[in-house]
Amino acid sequence: MPMHKARALGINHVALEVGDVDAALDFYGQIVDFNLRGRHEGMAFIDLGDQFIALMKKRTHTQEPDKQRHFGLVVDDKNKVKKTLETLNIETVPGEFLDFIDPWGNRVQIVQYSELQFTKAPHILRGMGFKQLDKSDEAIQALAKKGMAPE
Repeated sequence: MPMHKARALGINHVALEVGDVDAALDFYGQIVDFNLRGRHEGMAFIDLGDQFIALMKKRTHTQEPDKQRHFGLVVDDKNKVKKTLETLNIETVPGEFLDFIDPWGNRVQIVQYSELQFTKAPHILRGMGFKQLDKSDEAIQALAKKGMAPE
């Protein structure tokens, strides 16, 4: 008899270890505009609509940063982030992507919403203050191949 498994549907949140939650909120607040979802004992939650980033005070040194481990932060305008990083003298990681390392060793890859298969539902976008965010032809084609083309 075949075994049935739960199907992965997405990512609810990403948790990042930081040395100081307030400093991390200040750091990320210089780079992107965000709403604070809430705070709780050594944690802060950056709202991403139906998802969030948890900034958690690092209790003990657990793992050294490596060159590949990262998370992709989707933004509406990647070029604005690039200019902001340049203005703040935050060094980017050489390569084809827009990556940087935060002060606590977390590697962040900035990704343009219009270029990805990742899609926010219209009601989530409205709740985040967007009327619409367009997708590139390539992203729409990739979604269409999966039967997920926007209407």
